[in-house]
Amino acid sequence: MSNCTIREINGDLFNADEKYSMAHCVAADMRLGKGIAVKFRNKFAQIPRLKKQNAKPGGVAILQDKSRFIYYLVTKQSSWGKPTYQTLHSSLQAMKVHMLKHDVNKLAIPRIGCGLDGLVWQKVKDMLREIFKEVTVEIVVYNYVP
Repeated sequence: MSNCTIREINGDLFNADEKYSMAHCVAADMRLGKGIAVKFRNKFAQIPRLKKQNAKPGGVAILQDKSRFIYYLVTKQSSWGKPTYQTLHSSLQAMKVHMLKHDVNKLAIPRIGCGLDGLVWQKVKDMLREIFKEVTVEIVVYNYVP
């Protein structure tokens, strides 16, 4: 029996309630120059702090924003590269470990890896279900509607 719920809604991820931690995909170079990453850079900044964590593909860099965490899933080496399902899976596992340790049970995400990175949402959604199946967590996926 899964305690993980994944709900998709249309809207702007940045309107998510502050009790939700957030996650998105980035490259190890932390350029955050395209797509939704630009919004994360503008809202949370702290790029030097992220770079200092030296997260590699398959890892995660983390910022704290008041009572929540912002997860930077490092799914590729360079901004112009493409992630694989394997690096995304590994990054999600790393995030899950942190979430369990810090009692994070609400997460807001875009369709991670599926915008500019080109992964298939249904496969990513199945991966989320598999990784979080033993975890009590509510994941809200924001489908951006301009």
